[in-house]
This record gives sequence, structure tokens and C-alpha cells, in this order.
Amino acid sequence: MAADSLARVRREVEACERCPRLRAWCREVARSKVRRFADQAYWGRPVPGFGDPKARVLIVGLAPAAHGGNRTGRVFTGDRSGDFLFAALHRAGFANQPTSVARDDGLVLHDCYVAAAARCAPPANKPLPEEMAHCRGYLQREWRLLTELRGVLVLGKIALDALLAALREMGRVPRGTLAFGHGVSHDLGDGVRLFCSYHPSQQNTFTGKLTPADLDRVLLDVRGHVRSKR
Repeated sequence: MAADSLARVRREVEACERCPRLRAWCREVARSKVRRFADQAYWGRPVPGFGDPKARVLIVGLAPAAHGGNRTGRVFTGDRSGDFLFAALHRAGFANQPTSVARDDGLVLHDCYVAAAARCAPPANKPLPEEMAHCRGYLQREWRLLTELRGVLVLGKIALDALLAALREMGRVPRGTLAFGHGVSHDLGDGVRLFCSYHPSQQNTFTGKLTPADLDRVLLDVRGHVRSKR
């Protein structure tokens, strides 16, 4: 059997048909579109992770947006959440540019890999528990393949729960609760630290619950940890 790789995970994610409800929803959104993107071809498939294969930082979000990642085929690309996130990653030195609008826009991530807990855009942005479970194996494989990993940033409580479920199945963390809160961090052992942030959704950024400065502070902590000597 061929050795696993991030490229293999990407191919399997893109071809995944494990969740009929999500696949039907993604295809319907890709068919019906929205007026502002009516002239664009939608991806309409599961969205793989993206970034530096030698990353020391893994960022985990919730799921692709219906007219963001489900349209462009790249996680956090083509929507307001991605605008907010990649601008912050650029300020922190993890991205070569502050924008992420299409798969071929020249964006390169440095020392950072971004993935979603659920790989398909869900109706009402709410994947079902069994759908989250179907995606868990992809996150576990990415975790194992990112061999330089020293920090993981979860964007929101659902992303935290998904990551912890994946790590518990791998025997990486004990059962129990690790508290979520913006700016909270936890030691995962072996030099790896978990950092938490509110999700950069419009609900959070438009209301001021998450400001650029708020996310910058968390990313500064992440950067300081991964670049410190062991």
C-alpha cells in the first residue's frame, strides 16, 4: 500500500461521498448559485486542507462557506471570514498576501496549514454529529502527516470539540473538557500547544466580538510558541 501523503488526503477529500445530505446540498448550491457569483463555476465538492506541508501551525475551522469554499474549492477562500483570517495571517507572517479569493490567486502559506473540521458546506452552517465524525479521519491523517507541528489554533468551540474528538481517538489527549475561550491555550504534550480563538464569522467580526487586534494577539502567541526553542 502506498504511503500516505497530504496530496493523497486532498484527493480523497475531493472525491468523498460519505454524507449524502451534504453532497446534495453542495451540488444544489453550485447549481443555483447567488446573483453576485452567477457567472462563476462553483467547485461544489468537499474542500481539502491547504498550506505548507512543513507547517508548525495547524488552523482548524468549522466548515466551508456555501458561497466561499464551496464556490472556490479552497478553505476560507472567497468569503468575509477568509478575508479576515488571511489578512491576520499575513500580518503575522504566515501568508505572503492578505487576500484569498481563488485557488490560483498566488496565495502561499508559510509554516501554516489550514483545514476545516467538516469538509463540505452544510445547510445553515450546521453539520450533523455523524457528518463531523465522517470527516474526523481526514483531520487525523493531516495531523500525523504534519510532522513538524508545534501549535494548533482552533477557530470556535465546534472546531475545538472536533479536534479533541480526533485526538482522543488517536490517544493524544485524555477524556475530559479543555475549556474554550478566546486567547485560552492548553498544553497537548510533546511540545505541541493548543490555542483558541473566536471564529472569524461575520456574526463575530461585524459585532466586534472578534476584532483584528484580538486575532493578532492570539496569532502572536502562536508564533511565539512555535518559533521558540524546544
